[in-house]
Amino acid sequence: MGNTWLPRLLDIDLSSGKVSTLRYSEEQVRPYIGGSGLAASLLAESTGPDTDPLSESNVLIYSLGPLAGTIAPTSGRHHITAKSPQTGIFGESDVGGYFGRALRRAGFAGLVIRGKAPGPAYILVEDAARFDDSHAHEAVRVLDASSLWGKDAIAADEALKARHGSDVEVSVIGQAGERLARIAAIMHDGRSSRAAGRCGLGAVMGSKNLKAVVVRSTSNQVPLHDPEGFRESVRAENRHLPGGAARMGQYGTAGGVVHAEEIGDLPIKNWFQGEFKEGAQKLSGVVMAETILTKRFGCAACPIRCGREVELKSPQYGGYWGAGPEYESLGSLGSMLLVDDLEAVTYAAYLCNAYGLDTISTGGVIAFAIEAFERGYLDVADFDGHAPAWGSVDTLFRLVTMIGERRGIGEILGNGVRAAAAALGIPADADFVIHVKGLELPMHDPRAYSSLAVGYATSNRGACHLQGFSHTVERGVSMPEFGFPDGLDRFATAGKGRLVAKMQDLMCVFDSVKLCKFLVVAGRPRPATIADWVAKATGWDIDAEELMAAGERIYNLKRLYNTRCGIARKDDTLPKRITTHKRGSGGAAENLPDLEAMLDEYYAVRGWTSDGIPEQDTLHRLGLG
Repeated sequence: MGNTWLPRLLDIDLSSGKVSTLRYSEEQVRPYIGGSGLAASLLAESTGPDTDPLSESNVLIYSLGPLAGTIAPTSGRHHITAKSPQTGIFGESDVGGYFGRALRRAGFAGLVIRGKAPGPAYILVEDAARFDDSHAHEAVRVLDASSLWGKDAIAADEALKARHGSDVEVSVIGQAGERLARIAAIMHDGRSSRAAGRCGLGAVMGSKNLKAVVVRSTSNQVPLHDPEGFRESVRAENRHLPGGAARMGQYGTAGGVVHAEEIGDLPIKNWFQGEFKEGAQKLSGVVMAETILTKRFGCAACPIRCGREVELKSPQYGGYWGAGPEYESLGSLGSMLLVDDLEAVTYAAYLCNAYGLDTISTGGVIAFAIEAFERGYLDVADFDGHAPAWGSVDTLFRLVTMIGERRGIGEILGNGVRAAAAALGIPADADFVIHVKGLELPMHDPRAYSSLAVGYATSNRGACHLQGFSHTVERGVSMPEFGFPDGLDRFATAGKGRLVAKMQDLMCVFDSVKLCKFLVVAGRPRPATIADWVAKATGWDIDAEELMAAGERIYNLKRLYNTRCGIARKDDTLPKRITTHKRGSGGAAENLPDLEAMLDEYYAVRGWTSDGIPEQDTLHRLGLG
């Protein structure tokens, strides 16, 4: 079979009701691979510095890569991209589950959603196998969602499956997205609650009066250039995965809580405190497995199976069963707030999933609110007459609910820490205002892994550990392809700029072919193997060098988008608390990252100016200018 990766995307204008098809040639798509790279190119073409993220002129892009929908391990992922209402710059979120596989097997590599529906609506995409490009739009209907508006994300998912059949896959917002909370997520997989959580993309969806996207596929495969060679290569690689993958499969991401606390990586009390030993034990994956775990599950084509299904025993939680909290939620809704009650954190995570809220940003903004109260910027009346407190389950539930409903102080907090601080007259550089470029920090501390300092500062979507995943190398993952065969000391400064740049490029590859980054933890597959899979899937004569060059191109394209929005070195910063306040105890008690030194190295490796702007020679080399 010839070239099998000529991506076909649906272009849906909700304002006019017009649906058309975008088809990409090899020459158009190969420089960006697909997935995140193709979406970045589309966003740059469609929006710019003057685009209001919550206006009709923003676009919401679902995108897939050449490995999506195949048997490649962890390929059940899709990307969602838009200009972020939370940060005002490039916004994207990567999510697993089954929606991406269904969309690819329905015959599409993505959706470009424009405009705004005149009233609540949802999109139904059905199998396009019977349509050629000129008639592919007939696979799409825009339907009335009035009866769904106001439902939470899980209830809406259930209603849509009752209407269209249990075999459909659903991407949906809850009430937070409807009410344009800028920390709103887009949810998937019903009670399994797979979230495109970061950057407030749920608010973009809500601003378009779009409740959901529903996909039905009747196919169980996607076209491959060399199907037998692809299967053999994947099976050979899968034999190497069980070691590292099995450890995460046993306890899920929650299995990392205790170790993170021990080494000083777990954020505690809004990044102020150094230790939370007993609390971490109570929130651990081991305790989850011994008390509330009922089942393990995974995304499409995933051998790791890090998902947890749980059931709460305490009567106040109404017999809740569904997704258990991931590491990020245990940190943001647990240790960040000094809450050590596993069932309470699990239920708070469920509330976030139902309302459609990013758990990372929700926990971050609640921690901010408690400190704002302590410092006199808020009073008891702002919290329905209940003084917020560290370690309080009541505070946790009350504020998640107020944010989800956008009620009282929740109206302000629902826009994230940066916007809330501005609304309350709190100085932007106050030490408890914790974000990068408007995005709250994920639950890994740059004082524990120095590379995260430059990684968070330069991430194109704001603070993010997954855009570089460099701390895996500081934990001992070998990357000989980039000159790091034995990892790097986690507190060192030298070499971290280069490490982060190379890992960011590699993560752009993962996001564009559509593989889960947890494979990096397992140490497999290597870049050469990914290139082999892409070659066998597409028919391209491609190697690891070309794949990594595409990753570099994609990362620079996103940076270029942000520089046009005014981003420069002045914005590549960290919160004051991270750079000036030592944890004081625990496994990273005395370390403070030397961000400026790492930035200098990073910019030099990237071929950017000392102010963080890509040089013309760099853009020319990458075909971007």
